[in-house]
Amino acid sequence: MTRNQRETLKKIGIRLWELREKRVSADDCDRSIKKNDAWKKIETEVETCRQCVLHETRSRVVFGKGSRDAELLIVGEAPGAEEDKQGVPFVGKAGLLLDQMLEVCGTDPKEVYIANVVKCRPPDNRNPEKLEVNLCLNFLLKQIELISPKAILVLGRVAAHTLLNCNESLAKLRGRVHYDSITSVPIIVTYHPAYLLRSPREKAKSWLDLRLFKKMVEKHLE
Repeated sequence: MTRNQRETLKKIGIRLWELREKRVSADDCDRSIKKNDAWKKIETEVETCRQCVLHETRSRVVFGKGSRDAELLIVGEAPGAEEDKQGVPFVGKAGLLLDQMLEVCGTDPKEVYIANVVKCRPPDNRNPEKLEVNLCLNFLLKQIELISPKAILVLGRVAAHTLLNCNESLAKLRGRVHYDSITSVPIIVTYHPAYLLRSPREKAKSWLDLRLFKKMVEKHLE
C-alpha cells in the first residue's frame, strides 16, 4: 500500500492495522542467554566426563534430542549401538516405534525432549550398573531442571527405578501416576520400545500407559 493510499484511508476514518514485531524485554533476553549458557556447560561436562569406565568404550556420548522448551520429557535407560554411533538417543527400530507411540497418542515427537539416564553405551548393551547410574544422574537432573517439564514418561525398569528411587517391578509401577519422584515432576512408567519389539503382545499395555500419560498432560496444561 502506497503512502497516498494510507493518508486517504486515514482521512476517511479507516484504521490501519500493522503487524508489529514482538518486543523482547531485557530480562527475557538475559534469561535466555543464561539458559543457553547453562545448556552449553552441561553438554561440555558430559562430553568430557571420565567419571566411570563407560567413557573407555564409548564412541560418542548421547546427550539428548528435541525441544529444550518442551513441556514433555521422555527418559530412557542407556544408549545402544546405533545411538553410540550417531550420538543421538532412540534411533533405529526402537526410535521409530517410540515416534509411532507418541503420534498415536497425539503428541508430535519434535515437541518433546528425549534423554537417557546414562549418557554412554554400556558394553554389549548390558544394563548400566548402579555406580554408573549414580555418577551420571546429575546430568539428567540438570536437564530436567532446565526444561522444567510438566510431565515425564519413563521407559524401562532402570529409568523407573532411578527416578522413582525404588526397586518394584515394572508391572507394579506402570498404570498409575507417580508424584513422589526425585524430580518432583509427575511420572508415568511404561515399557521400553526395545522390549516391545521383543514382546509385541505387551504393546496393548503400553498403549494404556500412553493414554494415561496423555490425560495427565492435558490436566497439567489446562
